[in-house]
Amino acid sequence: MNEINELIERWVLAVGAGDLDAVVADHADDIVMFDVPPPENGVRGIDEYRTTWPPFFEWLRSGAVFELVSVEVTAGEDVAFAVALLRCGEPGDVADRRLRLTLGLRRENGRWIVAHEHHSFTVSDSEKDIAALHQRWFDATASKDLDAMMAGIADDVVSYEHEAPLQYVGVDAVREVCATGLESSTGTVTWDVPDLTILVRDDLAVSWGLNRMTDGAAAESWSRGTRVFRRTQGEWRMVHQHVSWPESDGHARFDLRP
Repeated sequence: MNEINELIERWVLAVGAGDLDAVVADHADDIVMFDVPPPENGVRGIDEYRTTWPPFFEWLRSGAVFELVSVEVTAGEDVAFAVALLRCGEPGDVADRRLRLTLGLRRENGRWIVAHEHHSFTVSDSEKDIAALHQRWFDATASKDLDAMMAGIADDVVSYEHEAPLQYVGVDAVREVCATGLESSTGTVTWDVPDLTILVRDDLAVSWGLNRMTDGAAAESWSRGTRVFRRTQGEWRMVHQHVSWPESDGHARFDLRP
């Protein structure tokens, strides 16, 4: 087990140093990693594994923290697993929050190698609340329930929509543009954000991702969406929204896919 502990400690130091060759050392060619960011299906193979690290190294160089807190190893003759906790985040965020790491290892040619990595953070109650608010919006859109669509939107919201004018100010203005969209639809309207990301700091939060929408039998379309939330008296409400279509030669593109 000392050998595996040393392997993990080397890996953590290599990540902190931004040493890509040292990070991928002691990893199997057929490594499977389930990471915090997408893809949801995981990263498969040593070549894909290598490509995930340079952006993370850049983030660490900005002053972020990546430190081992604890590790526990259980090993058999040829198979082992380890569970570890790490401080990972901006300096002000790592006091209580932990990155959770699970490693699956196997012994090949007399040495231990990592065949599987799984990284995860706990999801805060606030993140769950905002994710649930999005889901209520998705469901309300499909059922064309305008009142439910307006729930969770602040009275003083400012929304940058796809269409003119430049901004819609106040919940009544947003309600009107949503009503117009529902009335012009030819069938069931669906909306979701498959890659939804949520970031919470105290009583402010932001979410972003690609909006996927369909209108009846029409083909799906994709746009970009960013939303800002404020917590007041324990309740999250959206105070700003910015949605946009990609453009090419001055024209909106509805045919692009992620």
